[in-house]
Amino acid sequence: MNRVPADAENAHSSSVESCSSLRDVHSINPTQLITRIESYEGREKKGISDVRRTFCLFVTFDLLFITLLWIIELNVKGGIETTLEKEVLHYDYSSSYFDIFLLAVFRFKVLILAYAMCRLRHWWAIAFTTAVTSAFLLAKVIISQLFSQGAFGYVLPIISFILAWIETWFLDFKVLPQEAEEENRFLIAQDASERAALLHPGVLSDGQFYSPPESVAGSDEDSEEKQDSEKPIV
Repeated sequence: MNRVPADAENAHSSSVESCSSLRDVHSINPTQLITRIESYEGREKKGISDVRRTFCLFVTFDLLFITLLWIIELNVKGGIETTLEKEVLHYDYSSSYFDIFLLAVFRFKVLILAYAMCRLRHWWAIAFTTAVTSAFLLAKVIISQLFSQGAFGYVLPIISFILAWIETWFLDFKVLPQEAEEENRFLIAQDASERAALLHPGVLSDGQFYSPPESVAGSDEDSEEKQDSEKPIV
């Protein structure tokens, strides 16, 4: 007996599923399709999707949280003004946390510019910021003397590293796939609405119908008889 190849079966099953999905789409009421398209257009008018807005809020939280930890570290070391002058004006790579704060500012500016203002739909910007953050933090932990300065020598680098990778995961697995799926749904609904408009045109109004006036039965015969009666008799 001949065996059907597995690829042929998969192709047949995928074609059946695609046909069934298209059949389901076209079976939807045209008014429902129009409602869906209007909802998608309303989302586009917002300028930014809900999931992308959540990502931008998380990037802002990253900056604010690192700033808060850095301010706490300044207070713990003996006052904000004294420690700030020591870490900023007399910056030392091996003992200062100011560069970790600048790293958070760098991530915030790049990601907000790329994904909020330019509305980028690619992962290269988040990959760049995460790579720079990871390389800088690994080098700082290996070369510097942060671990000898107490708990903040562990907390700030670890939290900065974790937040950068959470942002990468959220964008790559939540933001970009969900926006691509919503765009595909919008295109399918728009195509289905156009086909539904061609297959099911609107109901014609009464003014579009025209019926010629009915002729009275036997009117031609009556006119001929009348003409014959009016002829003079010779």
